[in-house]
Amino acid sequence: MTPFVAEIVGTFLLMLMGCGVNANVSLQKTFGNGSGWIVITTGWAFAVYTGVVVAGPYSGAHLNPAVSIGLAVAGEFPWESVIGYVIAQFIGAMLGAFVVWFINKDHFDATVDGDTKRAVFCNAPAIPNTLRNISTEIIGTFVLVFAVLYFTDAVLSSDNTIIGLGSLGALPVAIIVWGIGLSLGGTTGYAINPARDMGPRIVHALVPIKNKGSNGWGYSWIPVVGPILGAILAAVIAMALQ
Repeated sequence: MTPFVAEIVGTFLLMLMGCGVNANVSLQKTFGNGSGWIVITTGWAFAVYTGVVVAGPYSGAHLNPAVSIGLAVAGEFPWESVIGYVIAQFIGAMLGAFVVWFINKDHFDATVDGDTKRAVFCNAPAIPNTLRNISTEIIGTFVLVFAVLYFTDAVLSSDNTIIGLGSLGALPVAIIVWGIGLSLGGTTGYAINPARDMGPRIVHALVPIKNKGSNGWGYSWIPVVGPILGAILAAVIAMALQ
């Protein structure tokens, strides 16, 4: 698996499970309907874990354009690889969202409210306020990228044998995303990832959904610009503190 393919697969799994938990909680007549914010944040954390476990050994499992850009600003990732990673992340995000739509088609049909249907795919603010909404995305992504830049490998070296965490090495980033959702996510839905929002938003615009409603394009720039600014800020401050 090449890094490009790994980013597609990892982001696909992230969005399949992430948008999937949104659908399970939000759409009518699912077994998880109405189960709430704890289920959503936990589902997204496990989605991150799954994507990182699969893609990590091959691409580093960025799964997020903001992470790729932040690592490049910090000198931890080559700039010439950023565009390829971002394209792969958008492909994976759109594929994941498409599959979620396909398997939940009956439940989309059973749900009346168009905003609820759109929320399966992408974010919207609980209370619209451009300054505070973009600030939330900046701060949430800052926490993610800043923490990632301080990750260390937990290894024990003895007699030329290195014992690491294996797949458990994906756990820290999943816990961080879980924490961001629980602590900071209630105002905007914590995109903290341009591909996570824009990729599924495009799918929402393209697929046939009964009584679809607005696609929310007026808000769509905030989950793109905010995370990128947050990642750059995290990289700059991390470098300043070295």
